[in-house]
Amino acid sequence: MAAKVFKTIDEQLDILKSKGLIIEDYDKAKEIVLRENYFFLNGYRSPLLESGSKRFINGATFEELHALFTFDRFFRNIIFKNLLIVENNYKSIFSYVLSKKYGYKEKDYLNPDNFDRSKEKSKQINDLIRKVKRQIRINGYQHTATSHYINNYGYIPLWVGVKVLSFGLMGELYSILKLEDKEEIADYYKNVDSDNLGEYLSILSNYRNLCAHEDILYNHETQKAINDTKFHAELEIPMVDGEYIYGKHDIFALIIILKHMLTYSDFKMMMNEIDYEIEWLSAKLRSINVQKVLYRMGFPDNYNQIAYLE
Repeated sequence: MAAKVFKTIDEQLDILKSKGLIIEDYDKAKEIVLRENYFFLNGYRSPLLESGSKRFINGATFEELHALFTFDRFFRNIIFKNLLIVENNYKSIFSYVLSKKYGYKEKDYLNPDNFDRSKEKSKQINDLIRKVKRQIRINGYQHTATSHYINNYGYIPLWVGVKVLSFGLMGELYSILKLEDKEEIADYYKNVDSDNLGEYLSILSNYRNLCAHEDILYNHETQKAINDTKFHAELEIPMVDGEYIYGKHDIFALIIILKHMLTYSDFKMMMNEIDYEIEWLSAKLRSINVQKVLYRMGFPDNYNQIAYLE
C-alpha cells in the first residue's frame, strides 16, 4: 500500500474535483477544508458517490458535502446534549436506590455483599469496586462537591460520587446489581425491563463516547441490536424475514432508547430540534434527496410520529 504523503489544500481540492465533485466557490472551499480537515469532510462523501464507485454522482457539489458534515455536527450536538440528560437521570436514580438500601458511605454502598454474589460475577464485582474507588480517588479533588465532602467529612456519599464516575462504569455497575435492585431502577423508566435497561446503558455509553470525540454519528451502527419494542409495531416499521428493517442497531434504535429514557417533554423537544436540522439539510441538497440520508440513519418515513407516542 502506497504511503500517504502531505498534500496542500489546493491538491486536496483537486482530488475531489478529479472524482467529479463540483466546487462552486473555490476560496470558500479552501477555507472550509483548512478549518475542518479534508479527512473528516471526506468521511461524509458516501451518500454523494455513485453506487459501488469512488466517483461522485452527477451534479454533486462541495457545498452538499459540507452540508452533510455540518448536519452531522448539529445532529450530534442534539444527541449529546440529551445523552447527558439521560446520564444525569440514571446516576441520580442509581444513587438514590442504592443509598436508600445500603447506606451513604463508601464502605456501605461498595460492600461486595450488596451485589449479585453468583460465582460468575465474583471477579467482576471485585474489579468494578476497585475501578470505582480508583475513579473517586483520582477525580474526587477535581470537583467542588466531591472535594468538599473529602475535606470536611472524609467520605463521599454515592449521590455526590456519581459526579466523578464515568457513564460506562455506571453501566457496568448496573450489570452486577442484585435483580431486585435492577428492577427497582428500571421501574423508574416507562416500559423498560431490567434486562433491556442493561443493554440500553451499554449502547448509550458507546454513543456518548462517539459524540464526545466528534466521530461520524448519523450512519453509525451498533454490533448488538436492541429488542423489539412497542414503538416498532406502533410505527408499523416494515419487516423482512421477521425482522424490523429500522430501529434495531442504527441511529433510530438510539432514538427509540431515548424515547424510553427521556421525559415526554424532553424527548419531544429533541425531536423538534432534529426535525429542524433535517429540514435545513434538505434545503441544502440538490443532487440527492434527504431521504437517502434518513435511510442511512435508519429513520422510517414516519419517524417523527414517535414524538407523540406514549
